[in-house]
Amino acid sequence: MSQKEPQSHEHEYRIQIDRAHFTVDHPQLNGSQLRALPTPPIGPDRDLFEVIPGQPDRKIGDNDSVEIKSGLRFFTAPAHINPGL
Repeated sequence: MSQKEPQSHEHEYRIQIDRAHFTVDHPQLNGSQLRALPTPPIGPDRDLFEVIPGQPDRKIGDNDSVEIKSGLRFFTAPAHINPGL
């Protein structure tokens, strides 16, 4: 009789995007992968930023790599702001 190994979730990271919580299992993701996490995915009309405490927020491009760790927070903002509209 063979036993199946239980699924290991030793590398789960809990992150937030626009106050929504996500669990990912990759230590590194790029901007496109982060944008695909929410449903619906984050569209090209919004920019994605990483919140870095004590520093300016970092804009994450589609090809920018992010080292993932639990507690990371991201937010989106309109990509183009039209004054007066």
